[in-house]
Order: sequence, then structure tokens, then C-alpha cells
Amino acid sequence: MSALTIRDLHVVLGQSKASRTEVVKGIDLELTPGRIQGLAGESGSGKSMTAMAILGLLPAGGTASGSIRLGDTELVGMSTKEYRRVRGARIGMIFQDPSASLHPQITVGAQLADGMRAHLGLSKAAARTRAAELLALVRVPSPEEALHKYPHQFSGGQRQRIAIAIALACDPEVILADEPTTALDGTVQAGILHLLRDLAEQRDLAILLVTHDLGVMSAVADDVAVMRGGLIVEAGTRRQVFTDPQHPYSRELLDAMPDAQESMLDLDEGDFS
Repeated sequence: MSALTIRDLHVVLGQSKASRTEVVKGIDLELTPGRIQGLAGESGSGKSMTAMAILGLLPAGGTASGSIRLGDTELVGMSTKEYRRVRGARIGMIFQDPSASLHPQITVGAQLADGMRAHLGLSKAAARTRAAELLALVRVPSPEEALHKYPHQFSGGQRQRIAIAIALACDPEVILADEPTTALDGTVQAGILHLLRDLAEQRDLAILLVTHDLGVMSAVADDVAVMRGGLIVEAGTRRQVFTDPQHPYSRELLDAMPDAQESMLDLDEGDFS
């Protein structure tokens, strides 16, 4: 059963009639528990706006139409108040830059506990205990000590792990990860990708991984959809898209990274090492 199903999604941006532009033009997409769905494309392709439409966080004047179903819940047309019950609780979000998404003047423990107390009704003590467990889950060193620290006291990779812990805090059904490794160096990037892979499998999470980097896709995604000009021009399993691309644009992207197809040919289905 799908965790999240998108059908005929259109996103239009712009406040005035003259400036309105359709940036997502009727796409279909499905997120499945335990699997990572990659959404790839160049800047301006519509991939990040798709994620923002799922969260109900389009820019002022932006509108979404079509259907976005989270289980049995229709998100398109939901009120702001209703969306507040969904964000964080049923859908977690990991942004590109943890320095921007984490509050610099609030301790890590407090940032983790706030969402759990609001959505799960946990006591302060119970939320703090769970916060330490989550930091251990995402492999932040000395989690009990980390609760009392501020974001600037951690490395970039550790801050992103903390952001992942916050996204997981209320046991969501879906995680949206928008370019979650772009700001990190190669070694740290690999660790974050392996963590996402493990979390999808161990917690039966449906993850949407949005990125322009096909190398990231080849390392971690189960399924890949390629966007261009607001449309999904190709979709399939990781192996299908990387070893036998059908659309010229997909082939162009792969030709720009010549090692990708070679590495894919050596991978067995489900091997993400």
C-alpha cells in the first residue's frame, strides 16, 4: 500500500494574473513504505516545488491542484490549521542546510522535544528521554550530552543528523529530504545517505529524496523519477533508469556523469553499499 500518492499535481506560482507560472504540470508519483523514491532534475525543473506542495508550504500566491493523498487523507485544499497537525507528525522534512533549519539559540534537546510534546502529548521528561534515543538512532556521539548543546557546537554532518532526528521525532509515515547532502563533503555525504537507507528499511519509512545529483540517486534510491520543465519525463527502478534510460534528457544527465552507469552495472538489485 502506498504511503503517499500524487495524481495530476499542478503547481502555479505568482501573485498576479500576468506573473502566474505553472511550475508543476500534472505529475503522478507514489511513495511506498520502506523505499526511497528519488526525484531528480536540474534547477527549476519543479522537483522542490513538488516537495513544498506536499507540505503545503508553497510561496505566497502559490496554488496546488490535483490530488496528494497521505494514506486516506487528502492534502490538497487542506486548511493551514489542519496542515499543522500533519507536518512533523505524519510528514517529516529534512532541508538542505541544517544551519538554517535549526534554531541557533535553542538547545538541540529542546528542539527535539518541542514537536513531540506538541504532537504526541509527551511530558517534558518523556520527550527528553526519547530525544536522546533519537540522537543515538542517527548516530550523534554522546547523545545525552548533545541534548544540552547548541547547533553551532556540532559539525555540518552532525547538524544534519540532528535535523534527521527532528524529522523522525513523531514517527512520521513519510520523510521529504530536499537536497539533504548538498552542503556536505563527500565522506560525510556518504554517511548521511547510508543513514537514510537504513532508516527507510528499519522503520518502514517512505522517503522522497529530491536532488539534482544523480550520483546521490545511484547510491541510495530504490526508484527514480526524472523531472524537466515541470513534468516527469522518465520513471522506473534505479536499475532501469540508470542502465537503460528511455528519455533523451535522462541520457543527457547520465552522459554528464560517465561513471554512473558503470557503477550501476556492478550492483545487484537492493545492494546499496
